[in-house]
Amino acid sequence: MLIDDVAQALGRHGLRLGDGFRPDAVDRVPPLPDGRPVRAVLMIGNAGLGMWRRFSDERPAGPSPLDAWTRRVLTPVAERFDACVVYPFQLPFLPFQQWTMRAEPCHVSPLRMLIHPVFGLWHACRGALLFAGDIGLPDIMDGPSPCESCVGRPCLSMCPVGAFAADAYDAVRCLDHLDVTDGEDCVALGCRARRACPVGSEYRYEPGQARFHMEAFRAYLPLVRRHSGGRDEDGEPG
Repeated sequence: MLIDDVAQALGRHGLRLGDGFRPDAVDRVPPLPDGRPVRAVLMIGNAGLGMWRRFSDERPAGPSPLDAWTRRVLTPVAERFDACVVYPFQLPFLPFQQWTMRAEPCHVSPLRMLIHPVFGLWHACRGALLFAGDIGLPDIMDGPSPCESCVGRPCLSMCPVGAFAADAYDAVRCLDHLDVTDGEDCVALGCRARRACPVGSEYRYEPGQARFHMEAFRAYLPLVRRHSGGRDEDGEPG
């Protein structure tokens, strides 16, 4: 019942309750603020247009509006269910990609983004709820990556500057492309390589959402040039 209630509370904000897992030491889940160990983790994310439309209606002023909105929405949800909430944008960064793969049948795609068997590449993690007690988690779903049966892997050939290869991602080349006229298509509609993936195409971002995330991703170009890496461990703009 608790899990159903959490899902309902998140759904009011257009957010999706993902699956959860019971953490081990290798998962690097921090203890609760009072020092108690975490016995259950529930992942929170978005897929489809629900979150974007709620955020657009309620967008706060100031920098990092999506991060601010996420905190404003998830803090009372965590308090209601006696949980602690952590975020992928907080410091020090936590291994959200690893946690997502622990909780759901997600796999690393050739684009370094996590691919979901239903949502494809069009989902993102917004936070996680940490619980001190056993909340009756269901068994973790598992399955092969959709990429294993994908014919031709069009995602790898659609990038106009060849930023993606089977074993590498050139973030500087990608971000440089977004700063020129030819890159406007990727800014306005989302990464062309990402759009080439046939899985979950019905969950693609609408243009306003795509531009928002790509503009945020582009803002990290100076950081990427200095450190040859982006903010997110999967290199994905949101």
